[in-house]
Amino acid sequence: MTDESYPQQHATSPVNPEWPPPPVYQPGQPVHAAPAPRRRAKGPLALLAAVAIVSAAIGGGTAYGIQELTGKPAVTSSSTSTTVVPSSKKGTVAGVAAAVSPSIVEISASSESGQSTGSGVIITSNGQIVTNNHVVAGASSVKATTSDGKTYAARVVGTDSKKDLALVQLQGASGLKAATLGNSDGIQVGDQVVAIGSPEGLSGTVTSGIVSALDRDVTVSTEESQGQGQGNGRWPFEFGGRQFNGDTGSSTTTYKAIQTDASLNPGNSGGALIDMNGNIIGINSAMYSATSDSTSSNAGSVGLGFAIPVNTVKSDLATLRSGSQS
Repeated sequence: MTDESYPQQHATSPVNPEWPPPPVYQPGQPVHAAPAPRRRAKGPLALLAAVAIVSAAIGGGTAYGIQELTGKPAVTSSSTSTTVVPSSKKGTVAGVAAAVSPSIVEISASSESGQSTGSGVIITSNGQIVTNNHVVAGASSVKATTSDGKTYAARVVGTDSKKDLALVQLQGASGLKAATLGNSDGIQVGDQVVAIGSPEGLSGTVTSGIVSALDRDVTVSTEESQGQGQGNGRWPFEFGGRQFNGDTGSSTTTYKAIQTDASLNPGNSGGALIDMNGNIIGINSAMYSATSDSTSSNAGSVGLGFAIPVNTVKSDLATLRSGSQS
């Protein structure tokens, strides 16, 4: 097994109800003593039952076991909602921020058209980072700064412009705190969420809000020239038949997005949208600004942001790790 595999989820087998069921007492009937309990099975059947119980008991340690046996860091992933936040701070923005901030980086990318700033999410302890394609598209050099202020040189491993996703590898990194990738299929409109990123280069900025809508069709450019490096810091996108933040160009792609009113600003791209248990449920990718003038007092978030669902990210990891540049 390689680090491209997700830890399998094991569930304990349901306990069967008593069978046959006990007799129902009817008035006037004599009361009989309950039958003696059956003796426990011995031999192969008992051994199989014991193995099943042990397997279920160690299921929670599968990811750790894979990492130790293969020598490769495993992506921390969950098909259901796990709790990353300490119980004393469960359900609080402060608890989510403390638990997940160490897994978020600021990304600086330089290209011929200028320099752009974005965010990224650490998914392995050796420094694999998920971010938006438009953050690193066409970059000649990439650097990432972790929450403790350490800066790493980085290389782009793979890109997928159709999903606006990219995978970046930090050079010489180890012992980093990987985020837990949750399950975006389980979220509902109205759920509380937290966003962490580096808007306007302000690393580790935390905002909060709710899931405003699901399955929004968001159209973005797949052309490198339309990226954030052009100066206004805003990634053009289309939503509801209208263009925002500039012209998306002739080459575009559309994906289903999570809509949120958590404040997003230029630089939040590639950062995390997180549920209140500390699971990553989306990668922030687009925000609407009321004006294209970045110097105007009206510029900035108006509570209309979009994130790529984390299940889309997980399904695309194998392609990104293969080194595909699309």
